[in-house]
Amino acid sequence: MSFTLPAIASSELSTIPSPSLVIFRERLLANLDGMLVMAKSPSRLRPHCKTHKMEQVIKLWLERGVTKHKAATIAECEMLADAGATDVLFAYNPVGPNVGRIIELAKKFPRCAFTVTNDHERPLRELSAAASAAGVTIGVMLDLNLGMDRTGITPETPTAVALYSLTNTLPGLRPAGFHVYDGHQRQMNLEERNAAVAAQWPRVIALRSQCEAAGAKVPALACGGTPTFPCYAAMDDPTIELCPGTCVFHDAGYGTNFPDLPFSPAAAVVTRVISRPAADRVTLDIGNKAVAADPPRGARMFLPAMPDAVQEIHSEEHLGLVTPHAAQFQPGDVVMAIPMHICPTSALYDKVAVIENGQIKEYWTVTSRNRKLTI
Repeated sequence: MSFTLPAIASSELSTIPSPSLVIFRERLLANLDGMLVMAKSPSRLRPHCKTHKMEQVIKLWLERGVTKHKAATIAECEMLADAGATDVLFAYNPVGPNVGRIIELAKKFPRCAFTVTNDHERPLRELSAAASAAGVTIGVMLDLNLGMDRTGITPETPTAVALYSLTNTLPGLRPAGFHVYDGHQRQMNLEERNAAVAAQWPRVIALRSQCEAAGAKVPALACGGTPTFPCYAAMDDPTIELCPGTCVFHDAGYGTNFPDLPFSPAAAVVTRVISRPAADRVTLDIGNKAVAADPPRGARMFLPAMPDAVQEIHSEEHLGLVTPHAAQFQPGDVVMAIPMHICPTSALYDKVAVIENGQIKEYWTVTSRNRKLTI
């Protein structure tokens, strides 16, 4: 694995406290434009905002004609609507108080069409009752389980057609299609990934035909994530909506596991050497509160300046490295770290420095890092 990052002027680096997340604007714009090229049209994209959670990134998408977006929290939905998105998919089954929060969103942003996912009759009826009472309409996508076994029902579930058809008959709801997320398809080889997606696709199409025969239209299929983005992008079904997320910023994990994806890391953590506790050791101030800790210990980031260093200790505020090149680093030296998983990393910071041509141009707020904004 080998990744490089754009340079930051030393005078600028000296003003950035560590650990801090920085965004390289040129890389970000290249990734956005690359996603558009792969999608072939802005109308085919429904990018997931969970990776960045930033209003400024949404506005960059809107400038490019992308008005449909996907979110995983109600705070993200509110951020999207407030930024100007007109079609937001809450790709999470709302239950409990979140049913009422979705209704409040629809009331606060009447120019935005909100859609949720669903896989069970009880919350569907609760949503219908709340929407009908409030005089709003909420779209519903049937959440399909194609093998990930996280949420959803299989296309062969005997009640699948009846459940989706309810969205066509219950007040306050509209049938919006299927949510076809397949995050378990992570084959490194693109041909193998394509084959895996193609093997499951007839199940989706068969259910669509059954639902439409029953009188419930299936206007859209929100398909995949970043790994299967190129797979669905190559299909010509006009109802497909492409839902990549991570490739907006990209990261070391996706860059390693999916070498076919034509994107570059646009985000990194600025960290510094804080100690040289032994001749072969360097300690950085990028603990597991500063970078996503869901990758395995020892593989949570890539350090371009120390690609072979062993990440031996990773505690709340420290990263202890073992390297024969330790003598090259002294306390105060800046080291850049590319997260293995950028999505949870973004949520650890309230602001990010935006770098352009090596200079800090502005700071962006990570708008929806919390789960509640106003609703």
